[in-house]
Amino acid sequence: MDSAAVDIDGSIMEGGGQILRVSAALSCITGSSIKITKIRAGRSSPGLRPQHLSGLQLVSDLCSGNLQGAAIGSSDISLTPGKIRSGNHVADTQTAGSVCLLLQVALPCSVFADASSQLTLKGGTNAEMAPQIDYTVKVFKPIVEKFGVHFDCDIRMRGYYPKGGGEVVVTVNPVKELLPVLMTERGTITKIYGRAFVAGVLPFKLAKDMSAAAVRTIRKEIKELYINIQPLQEKEKARGNGNGIIIIAESSTGCVFAGSALGKKGVYADKTGIEAAEMLLRNIRHNGCVDEFLQDQLIIFMALAKGRSRIRTGAVTLHTQTAIHIAEQLTQAKFTITKCEDEQSSNITFIIECEGSGVTNPNL
Repeated sequence: MDSAAVDIDGSIMEGGGQILRVSAALSCITGSSIKITKIRAGRSSPGLRPQHLSGLQLVSDLCSGNLQGAAIGSSDISLTPGKIRSGNHVADTQTAGSVCLLLQVALPCSVFADASSQLTLKGGTNAEMAPQIDYTVKVFKPIVEKFGVHFDCDIRMRGYYPKGGGEVVVTVNPVKELLPVLMTERGTITKIYGRAFVAGVLPFKLAKDMSAAAVRTIRKEIKELYINIQPLQEKEKARGNGNGIIIIAESSTGCVFAGSALGKKGVYADKTGIEAAEMLLRNIRHNGCVDEFLQDQLIIFMALAKGRSRIRTGAVTLHTQTAIHIAEQLTQAKFTITKCEDEQSSNITFIIECEGSGVTNPNL
């Protein structure tokens, strides 16, 4: 498209990397040029970080685009997309920057390619301020499949803060168009399981302590289910030292939730386990169908799908509101958020409804 670029203010609302990811992916898919200014203006280190730069370069590579202004610390960039290309694409943050955030920006684009794509993503697999790779595979993947998005994720090497060095290879199949999704009934929680891991020089006891503390915490509230959180020592496929835990809950209607935490220097392993358990409990108490971390990741797919999607959630996060704002700016999608009173629960839930823009893949 040769029309004027869409101006996007990178400092509004959540004001961070999410604006970049959603805008760049939608630019690539819709063919609209974008100009993003004031990138991460309110952050302690404003402008592009290595993580964001590698994501933008990956999208530009995926759509044979013309990317300008992309450098570490840059506060303004422009992207003029070309045709989306399948095949092999590599992105490397060269840091512990999250491979999951790279996938967030690349996956929607690859779905609209002419054939399957292989994305080799390098960086941190279990990083702070981002989903752990286990979350992407166990929670995000089964739900995004409901939209018709299919991908395989091969975790070749795990990488931890501060060095990174992890690598995942993701194979994505293209689709003609995305399906709308209806997720309004949570049903009952039927299964709780997870993994507590240590890697590098850290003692295995930390994994056992995280697991035991998490199980104790969940037991106080959910007594009837068997909870299986496996302690693991990662040896071969891990770079660097790290410990963490992810706990997953599945419901009778196919909803999936998670709570996770990473160990930090000077923090007792029990505390890490309790933090993850409390996060999971908080996300299943509200009786919505998605947790607070999946909520915003689904917006782009709702916006692109053909037809009306409805998803029940707990409180709508600022990340989600930001994703909606950008999606409405760059597509024809229309979102509404309605508050629901729930008889079964004292908690308020919300329905996020979207009349999708029905983008069809011109390359298939």
